[in-house]
Amino acid sequence: MPAKPAPIKKSVKKAAVKEEKPPEPEPQAPPAEAPPAEPAPPQTPAPVTEGPADEAAAPPTDAPVEAAPAETAPVEEPPKAPTPPPPAMPTSAPQNLTVDDVSDTSVSLKWRSPENFGTSGLDGYTVEYCKMGSSEWVVANTELTTSNHFVIKNLATGDLLNIRVVAVNAGGRSEPAHLHQPVAVREIVDRPRIRLPRALRSRQVKKVGSQINLLIPFIGKPKPVISWTKDGQPLDTKKVNVRTSDKDSILFIRKAEREDSGVYEMTVKVDNFEDKASLVIQIVDLPGPPASVKLVDNWGFNAALEWTPPKDNGNTEITGYTVQKADKKTGEWFTVLEHFHRLNATVSDLVMGNSYVFRVFSENKVGRSETATVTKDVAHIQKTGIVYKPLEYKEHDFNEAPKFTAALSDRATTIGYTTKLLCAVRGTPKPKIEWMKNQMLIGDDPKYRQFNNQGVCSLEIRKPSTFDGGVYTCRAKNDLGEATVACKLEVKKVIILEEKI
Repeated sequence: MPAKPAPIKKSVKKAAVKEEKPPEPEPQAPPAEAPPAEPAPPQTPAPVTEGPADEAAAPPTDAPVEAAPAETAPVEEPPKAPTPPPPAMPTSAPQNLTVDDVSDTSVSLKWRSPENFGTSGLDGYTVEYCKMGSSEWVVANTELTTSNHFVIKNLATGDLLNIRVVAVNAGGRSEPAHLHQPVAVREIVDRPRIRLPRALRSRQVKKVGSQINLLIPFIGKPKPVISWTKDGQPLDTKKVNVRTSDKDSILFIRKAEREDSGVYEMTVKVDNFEDKASLVIQIVDLPGPPASVKLVDNWGFNAALEWTPPKDNGNTEITGYTVQKADKKTGEWFTVLEHFHRLNATVSDLVMGNSYVFRVFSENKVGRSETATVTKDVAHIQKTGIVYKPLEYKEHDFNEAPKFTAALSDRATTIGYTTKLLCAVRGTPKPKIEWMKNQMLIGDDPKYRQFNNQGVCSLEIRKPSTFDGGVYTCRAKNDLGEATVACKLEVKKVIILEEKI
């Protein structure tokens, strides 16, 4: 029997541990008999959990077991096996898979990275597509792509595709990220939109005869269909031209007329989508004259007028009126009031004893009406108790015998140099002037030229010679008498001094 407890080294250790537990009936005896077993308790917690070892240690609870502590010192715990690495886990599904662009042969995709990369990171993505009505998924990329953007190329136009993206790592494939709706392989449709400039959002006011050139940009894909209407009706191409490109449309009117006013509507349409923009164009002209002008009353130095608005306002509001007056004697018009806003006015400071007529012009943003409306009645400004008595003046007799106010002066000239004799005379009636040389009438001799301008008399002697010297006399005479003045003219020779050598 002693041979049985010896080989059970591990059981002895566990038995000692079991003796320390409170359920044993004799808990105090083992510590007194076997003090060497006290260091063993720190290693006991792990073996206590093993059920089979407890069953083997239960029978040897008698004397042979108490002798075993001497052999427990060399017992060692076997080394634990290394903890195996956790199994690789796939990532979560990619996020927010959307279509970035579509053409006739390709689909461009983009997505966000998975929220969870698992235990081994991320190796890349696989993009797959399946035609509508088929169950076969085709891999679009032969190698994993690490980008969050991919373009599926070489597709057939008109196909309807279901698309998904899968994240791949050492743990395998993640759950796929699907597009919510199938994608039609065709050029993507951008909703049409008109970019109406700020300047065109308000009413466009243009003068008659001016040129209109309005450019309106727009966007849309594929190329939109552009249409224009005026007041809900198609445009008259004889008056209005439209030029459209891929990015904008131009409304062009070479010479605007009043009939071109209205609401122009531009429509941009792509498939079932459309956008509209309205332009209000107002063509304005000079207004017509007031419908009527009436002289209501006149008193003292004043006259009261009334008039009615014009029938034609020039397609814009009337901003004022211009009132003018004219004296019947002179017929000249003078402006009394300008930019006047009321339909009645009082004209003051009229001249007593004169008669006046009045006219009124209309004004708008373009300018003043070309014609005016004239009053039919005449305003007579009566004299009030004042009688003009002209003074009596004795008529003055302006007749006068000739009288020289400037006499002739003696002159000296040189042979060949033209000279002139001057004097001034007055008289009423206008006196007759005669020139004499040495008391002989000169008459119409071509050598002399005679002038009489406003009483200034002159005699011009052309290139005189020595024979032209003498006494010259100017005689003025009329019905009341005559007067004379005389002077002496000396003609000198040219003296040439020769230098002696």
